[in-house]
Amino acid sequence: MPQLVADTAEDVISQLADKLTENGFVKDSFKAAVLTRESKFPTGLPTGAINVAIPHADAKYTNESKIAVATLAHPVKFRNMADTTQELDVSLVFMLGIHEAHGQVATLQKIMSLVQDQAHLQKLLGMTTVDDIFADVDAF
Repeated sequence: MPQLVADTAEDVISQLADKLTENGFVKDSFKAAVLTRESKFPTGLPTGAINVAIPHADAKYTNESKIAVATLAHPVKFRNMADTTQELDVSLVFMLGIHEAHGQVATLQKIMSLVQDQAHLQKLLGMTTVDDIFADVDAF
């Protein structure tokens, strides 16, 4: 979702979870599971000038593996996964709905290599269509 408008991390998570639910990729309980997990185990990741968040829930809440990607119209505060007392201004969110119990590790490894490339993140932030974002992330 390019240029998603949201004021809080919970709002971002809710909007992305709703899209995944509407398309049948996740169970109705997915959003609550992601919000609960995020409150206990934050997913904000300091990656440089462009910070990211990778909210997710256990495989039991998904029907089919999908990643929802959002560039944010303005940065939103997510708590830092490494220092939960610190808030980060996040501009890019990758929400994981991974159906295979062990699939999250491989997916996270791919995303971690992508988010370490600030030039690539800047390119993603400049994309204006869902198709462009997904083609880019899918090709990575």
